[in-house]
Amino acid sequence: MLDMNSTLRDIYRNPIGRDILRKILLQSGRNEKLIENRIIGSIRLGWIRRLSFGRVDRGLLESVISLLNNEDTVQEYKANNTRAWWKEAVFYQVYPRSFMDSNGDGVGDLRGLIGRLGYLSELGIDAVWLSPVYDSPNDDNGYDIRDYRKIMSEFGIMEDFDELLSELHRRGMRLLMDLVVNHTSDEHEWFREAVRDPEGNYGDYYIFRDRPNNWTSYFGGSAWRYIEERKEYALHLFSEKQIDLNWENVSVREDISDMVRWWLKKGVDGFRLDVINYISKPKGLPDGSEIIGKLMGYTGVEKYFFGPKLNDYLRELRRDAFEPYGAFTVGETPGVGIEMMKLLTAERRKELDMAFSFDHLENPGHSRFDEYRYDLNCYKSFITEYMEKYSPYCQMSLFYENHDNPRMISKVDGDGKLRWILGKLLAVMQLTLKGTPFIFQGQEIGMVNKGFRSMEEFRDVESFGKFEEFRKVQGEEKAFRRILAGSRDNARIPMQWSKEPNGGFTEGIPWIGTGDIEVCNAEDQMGDKDSLWSFYRDLISIRKDHPALVYGDIEVTNKDKKDIFTYFRKDDSETLFIECNLSREAIRRVGPVPSGRRLASNYDESNEDLRPYEASVWITREE
Repeated sequence: MLDMNSTLRDIYRNPIGRDILRKILLQSGRNEKLIENRIIGSIRLGWIRRLSFGRVDRGLLESVISLLNNEDTVQEYKANNTRAWWKEAVFYQVYPRSFMDSNGDGVGDLRGLIGRLGYLSELGIDAVWLSPVYDSPNDDNGYDIRDYRKIMSEFGIMEDFDELLSELHRRGMRLLMDLVVNHTSDEHEWFREAVRDPEGNYGDYYIFRDRPNNWTSYFGGSAWRYIEERKEYALHLFSEKQIDLNWENVSVREDISDMVRWWLKKGVDGFRLDVINYISKPKGLPDGSEIIGKLMGYTGVEKYFFGPKLNDYLRELRRDAFEPYGAFTVGETPGVGIEMMKLLTAERRKELDMAFSFDHLENPGHSRFDEYRYDLNCYKSFITEYMEKYSPYCQMSLFYENHDNPRMISKVDGDGKLRWILGKLLAVMQLTLKGTPFIFQGQEIGMVNKGFRSMEEFRDVESFGKFEEFRKVQGEEKAFRRILAGSRDNARIPMQWSKEPNGGFTEGIPWIGTGDIEVCNAEDQMGDKDSLWSFYRDLISIRKDHPALVYGDIEVTNKDKKDIFTYFRKDDSETLFIECNLSREAIRRVGPVPSGRRLASNYDESNEDLRPYEASVWITREE
């Protein structure tokens, strides 16, 4: 058992402790080898309070110790060789508001998506992850749900959804819905009843308290909103209209399970669970550490990012809702590391099938709103560790982009000179590493960040909150540049279908401005065998034709060589070799040109050098 006399080295030996220390060191831009230092590693937890001059309080240390002493923290995992459709599938995330508008109101909708299913089928997509289409007042673009059993009027009606589901299944594709159950809209009937009648059936469905603690919202400011009718504060980790549910209440959990079963009876194939690791909060809601708050950018997160009953709640939800229907689940789990993800996704634990980890989306020491050039060597380091320590036991999710993050091409090489070559490099890694790929709409044609010219052009509630937060400290010009770098709206501009007005997305006025449709659109690329779209289609086909890319082992080589990322994928029948140049400069290839058959490359011919962002897939053994 760990206690105040335990050393940092003891903490690091604990799997969960290792995740926590890695996260803290990552955010502070320091290497985890720091723990190997004899003096640093010998520091006892009890000393940290004194060495920090009181900046680290006892409450924080006790909460860390409690988490580390959880009986679930030390596990023996078995190799995960079970076959499953979701391990073989290539997923495509659709952000419906920006995908395709069928009626000219400037907002994407379900009928627009139905009309583009042929496009997804031709690309080779197996499953669609659909961002929320439930009824919502749209304070956070659908992630504030007002009615879980009704379709948002802008997107259509339930009959449209039923047709979408039927058409997907007819084409051999599956549907993954977005399940947002950490919070609801303040316009949900549960919250209205909780406010109207605090002593009634719904009075304890949300988290209320007389006085707020120091937790902060991800959208800026306090995480507490005063509710005049109750004379109490309500917790909202996100916008003021997204009120956190009280998962301690068994009735809340039963109602959520019932709602999930309702959708699964319709034929939905699974769910992506939004910020699902936040659902369990500690008793008493203790204040968060100010030091951790400064490192992470949000105060209080260490109290709930892996809450005390999280695993119990997930097992219960799987047992009562998902498992009877054989539904697939993937959790959005910000902040968790390798060991925590094993606790959430190892097959025998019966919690989640997969999870999204986000540490690879920013270089160490940086946040999403920093202006910097992303170094792909950091991605190599991250993914190598996960390939070796996580993928043998659990299924990895492979992604660069989603509705919450800027475009990866813009982050890596923002000047655009090597846009298409870089896009193909990213595709090679995503579709040949061990795991399940998730492609975000527009990624397959190389969409990039939009050059917003003023705050008036943004639509995202987070962007407005962060702008005010940054402006007070850094001034308006610097604040705007930071929003430009990190806004979620970069990923949410309309899909670029053609060179037609508004990129073929709508015949009306789009809800948000369009991108560079003249140089980047699906219509042109589908007719070009050398385009990025065609490269994605071909790689997806290669992945389907070579089981070693799905179930085979992975061996990463040249781990210590900067800018070179090479690895083998192999099974009993074949061996594939993947080589990548992670830099925008030509570099000397390590060893000779591989012998064998080249299946794919972003350059026409091979030579002794690896050219800027060069990536190739070779088959070196086949039976």
